[in-house]
Amino acid sequence: MPDTPSPSLDLTLDVLRAAAEETRLRILALLMEGELSVSDFTDILGQSQPRISRHLKLLVEAGLVERHREGAWAFFRLTDRGAALRIIRPTLESLDRSDPQLLEDRTRLQAVRAQRSQAAQAFFSRLAPDWDRIRSLHAPEAVVEAAVLDALGTRSIRNLVDLGTGTGRMLQLLAPRAQRTVGLDASHAMLSVARANLEKAGLRGIELRQGDIYAPPFPRDTFDLVVIHQVLHYLDDPARAIREAARLVAPGGRILVVDFAPHSLEFLREAQAHRRLGFAPAQVASWLDEAGLDCTLNREIAPPKRGEEHLTVSLWLGQDRRTVTDWPLNEPDREVA
Repeated sequence: MPDTPSPSLDLTLDVLRAAAEETRLRILALLMEGELSVSDFTDILGQSQPRISRHLKLLVEAGLVERHREGAWAFFRLTDRGAALRIIRPTLESLDRSDPQLLEDRTRLQAVRAQRSQAAQAFFSRLAPDWDRIRSLHAPEAVVEAAVLDALGTRSIRNLVDLGTGTGRMLQLLAPRAQRTVGLDASHAMLSVARANLEKAGLRGIELRQGDIYAPPFPRDTFDLVVIHQVLHYLDDPARAIREAARLVAPGGRILVVDFAPHSLEFLREAQAHRRLGFAPAQVASWLDEAGLDCTLNREIAPPKRGEEHLTVSLWLGQDRRTVTDWPLNEPDREVA
C-alpha cells in the first residue's frame, strides 16, 4: 500500500482551524482513549448535546473524526488513516496528561465507562445462567480458543472482522495480532457488552459496528480474515451468511468458522433460539467451496464428557482461491456523513 501523500497547505490550515478550539481539542484528546458517543461527551464535558454535535460535525468535516451509527446512537472515533490525522496526532500525543482540565476529563471518562460497563454487565447477567449451561456442555473456552489460535497459525493479519461478535471475545483474542479489527453485531445491547469488555481489557482502536450478517456494511475484498464464531446455528440461512462473508475476503484471505457439530439437543432450539442443531463437516466445507474458498482445515473438539447432553465444537478454515497479487486489499470504508 503506498504511503499517504503529504498534506497540502489548504488541508493543513483546515485541520489546524478545526482543532484550534478548546472543546474540540478536548474532544480529540478524549478520542485518543477510544470511541465515544454524543451522550458520553455531554456527560464528560458538561455541555449541551447541540453544542457537542456542532463541534463533532466540524471535526468530521476536517477528516479528523469518523462517525458511525448504532441504532439510535452515533459513535465517534479518531480516524486512523489519511493525512488529517498525520497533522494533528503529534500535537495530541504531546499534550500534558497531568494538565488539570485533561485530567478531569479522563476522570469523568472513567466514570462514564464504569456506568456503561455496569449497564452492559446487567444485561449480560440476565443471559449468563443459560450461557453457563451451554458452556458446561462443550469443551472449556480456553481449549476452543487455543484451537482457534492453532488453526490460524503465525500468519500475519492485516484486516480482521468478527461477524456476530457478541461479547467481543474473539476480538479480545485476535486483536493483538491484527492491524485493523472490526466487530459486527445486529444487537446494540450485545455491542454494549463487547464495548465494555474491550475497555476492561484495555484494548483500543477496535471498531464496533451494528449491522446485518446477511448484508455486512463493508466493501468487497476488504478483510484478510473473517471470523464467524458460534453464529451460524442462530441463522435461517447459514449458507447465505458464508457467501456474504466470502464477499468480504480479500484475495488469498481466510474465513474461520466455529460452531457445533450435529447434535440432538432440542432444548437449544426452544430455549436459546438455535435454528440449526449443528453442522456436519462436509456441509460447511461445501458452503465454503461454493463461495470460492477451499476448506483447508476441519477440526472437532470433543466435549469433556461423552453423551447425549454434550456438544462437540467444530472449526473450519476456508482459504480464498485467488492469489494475494490479484489486486491489493481495499482501503477500509471511511464514513464522513
